[in-house]
Amino acid sequence: MAKKESDETVHYDGPSGGWGSLRGISRIFGKEWDSPAALETLRRQNKPGGFMCVSCAWAKPAKPHAFEFCENGAKATLWEQTSHRCTPDFFARHTVSELREWKDHDLEQQGRLTHPLRYDPDTDRYVETSWEDAFAAIGRELKAIDPKSAIFYASGRASLETSYLYALFARLYGHNNLPDSSNMCHETTSVGLKKVIGSPVGTCVLSDFDQCDAIFFFGQNTGSNSPRFLHPLQRAVERGCKIVTFNPVREKGLIEFVNPQDPAQMTVGKPTEISCQYHQVRPGGDIAAIMGMCKHVLARENRQWEEQRHHLLDVDFLKQHTKDFENFVQSVRTAGWEEIERESGLSRADLEAAADVYCDARAVIGIYGMGVTQHVHGSQTIGMLVNLLLMRGNIGREGAGISPVRGHSNVQGQRTVGISEKPELVPLDHLAEQFGFDPPRDKGMNTVEACEGILDGTVQAFVGLGGNFVRAIPEREKMERAWTGMRLTVQIATKLNRSHLINGKVAYLLPCLGRSEEDMQESGPQAVTMEDSLSCIHGSLGKRKPASEHLLSELAIVAGMAKATLPQNPKVRWDEWIGDYAKVRDLIEQTYPDRFSDFNARVFTPGGFYRGNKARDRIWSTESGKAEFTIPEKLNAVGAEDAVGRYRLITMRSNDQFNTTIYGNSDRMRGIEGTRDVLLMSPAEIAAAGLREGQVVSLVSDAEDGEHRQVDGLTVTPFDLPRGCVGAYYPEMNPLIPLWYHDQLSKTPAAKAVPVRILA
Repeated sequence: MAKKESDETVHYDGPSGGWGSLRGISRIFGKEWDSPAALETLRRQNKPGGFMCVSCAWAKPAKPHAFEFCENGAKATLWEQTSHRCTPDFFARHTVSELREWKDHDLEQQGRLTHPLRYDPDTDRYVETSWEDAFAAIGRELKAIDPKSAIFYASGRASLETSYLYALFARLYGHNNLPDSSNMCHETTSVGLKKVIGSPVGTCVLSDFDQCDAIFFFGQNTGSNSPRFLHPLQRAVERGCKIVTFNPVREKGLIEFVNPQDPAQMTVGKPTEISCQYHQVRPGGDIAAIMGMCKHVLARENRQWEEQRHHLLDVDFLKQHTKDFENFVQSVRTAGWEEIERESGLSRADLEAAADVYCDARAVIGIYGMGVTQHVHGSQTIGMLVNLLLMRGNIGREGAGISPVRGHSNVQGQRTVGISEKPELVPLDHLAEQFGFDPPRDKGMNTVEACEGILDGTVQAFVGLGGNFVRAIPEREKMERAWTGMRLTVQIATKLNRSHLINGKVAYLLPCLGRSEEDMQESGPQAVTMEDSLSCIHGSLGKRKPASEHLLSELAIVAGMAKATLPQNPKVRWDEWIGDYAKVRDLIEQTYPDRFSDFNARVFTPGGFYRGNKARDRIWSTESGKAEFTIPEKLNAVGAEDAVGRYRLITMRSNDQFNTTIYGNSDRMRGIEGTRDVLLMSPAEIAAAGLREGQVVSLVSDAEDGEHRQVDGLTVTPFDLPRGCVGAYYPEMNPLIPLWYHDQLSKTPAAKAVPVRILA
């Protein structure tokens, strides 16, 4: 069901936050039949000495709220702490082929996995096995193949300690094939930002949001993806900061917010209006929008100099810290307003109004999300946003900077401690000296390259440290057919998902502890750590009773596989490390002394400890040694030109999901209830296409490669979107995304402007 407003588009009447969020949490609590102990766990969530949320990677303040969790964070915790159990008896009742027909939500609804499982191809069922037998079999299979034909994938939730040992295992084994979920979302940041400012991560810290005068958002849905971010945004607005948003979709979180922890606002107060301007840019049109703003900034600089003999631009910063500014200025002057308006879908007046906010602000922060990174030319959009910020020195000082908002809770931290297919990003010489081996120096496979290897048969083994890889990747149907050709597949998980049902010839499903659960080892209860979006490291200590006595920690599972696979090495002491995770943190400090000095002493620093960022200190680790202005090749970031009947498909996440985890069929903040099988279109586009509301249609790929890709059963639903685009849910639309359709530099799948046609 969908609620419509007067202009006949679905919508949500309320603000983000407020009573709607509390009802959303209560619904999941009731569905999971959890105990009152869950409330105590939520009370400890994201607090010093507590446990860190397994959902988004937003920062944790040094002085937390009484309840330092959001709707999605609470859902993730309740989902993990469910009283439902997925036991060997469940698999005795259902074949794997049968379970492939189930919906994602229904698979995870079976609850926590309780025993290590082996896939039996003769009965097409998972059967119980022992940890010893599982590790021995995995070790035999890995030893029997070329290490470079194996993929070790990591989702974004594994701790720094687990990630470090997992990467070490891979390199001791003999490969750098370490893709992670960053490859599917923010690898464009890692590549694009590093190219222009020398840092693969953002430059802001949490205190900057208390000092900025303006914030510019591009393609980031704060209300659903990182709701705790709304608290500092609300404070910023209340002290006079102006927020300008560019997004094809009018997301409630950046329109208005009611703080669920403010009794007055929850009862008699008015919602806080977050954005002073909200511009519905065309998908991929951010390059043109920023170019238009830059034109106006230059025009105001010229006028101000002529009238006042005072620069608007930070000319001292530009001279000392940047490269190629004059070439960039020439490109801005050459760009025509007609093309800028066409490609952005916005008027010159709107872009000049946005630029005026930028010009009038002393300190500006630029925010972006996957609406920028998941385009064929997403790296160039990042370059343009950096260009805008550099013009007035808004990188490398208090209250200013660039701040990509990362998704999964430790996806940024995994890269920090060695989960990378790029050997130049890892201190291999340190590892060689620490552990007495010669690490592989050749480039490993990222996600797209791993998929290509599975398709052509060169990849023989896949080990998944969490996640739902098969469901998250492009070309899902083709990939699922090829997946069964691998010799070995291993999945480490807390709950059942679709990736566990697409198996190699030998397959294991290994259940692990959740982050909120007590991890008891030889030296006592263990803490783990993770890194947030703002480069701060936080300790996490679980206290909940484990879901099953048969569960192992992620570190113990990694160590068990490694011991069964690798030859003896006196410098590699798996049992000692698993007995005391503090010793793993000592190893991390030895490998990365500049980032993790006094690591163990700082684990539970309130607000986390900052690991540093040279670009924040205006030390530019680029080829030129300066921050680099770039010139975009074109004014849109999409990889397919406009054509009659072709639409740009935006893949979207609902308010009731996190990544591929579907909590239910409620997308409250878009007014859509009870279904995910929708095709969102503006009323004008529905009419122009000769369609009608409620009509069931198919989407077909319009990529010009001769491949047929199709998703059926989508109900046409009127929704407020710019011209030439449609919207539908991820991951259901992944079959429409060609594997080759990705950012040019990072190979991040371009899921935000997929070329499609509608088949009525």
